[in-house]
Amino acid sequence: MKITCFIEYQIDPFKTAQFEEYAEAWGKIIPACGGELLGYFLPHEGTNNRAFGLISFPDLAAYEAYRTRLKHDREGDKNFAFAQKEKFIVSEKRTFLRAVDAAYLQLGGEGS
Repeated sequence: MKITCFIEYQIDPFKTAQFEEYAEAWGKIIPACGGELLGYFLPHEGTNNRAFGLISFPDLAAYEAYRTRLKHDREGDKNFAFAQKEKFIVSEKRTFLRAVDAAYLQLGGEGS
């Protein structure tokens, strides 16, 4: 059963550029460690201190294997250190979700 790790970040709204740099780095690190990166999302309108990341895995065992690889990944360590140094993340919450297969990744056609 595919699961998605939904990460909700509370960020410093004056450090959105730093969070974007952090998110961009995960664009290479997460797939290299075995995660299916669905994306990172920054505030655009409305609330200015919330950002989100979504990473899918075939199952919880695959997530655990990913976490093990990530703990030993030099680029991942650098990115975590960058976040700690710059303090643009105030807090984060992780929720694990199960996709509804019939409603997962349904793409619109022409004219949608």
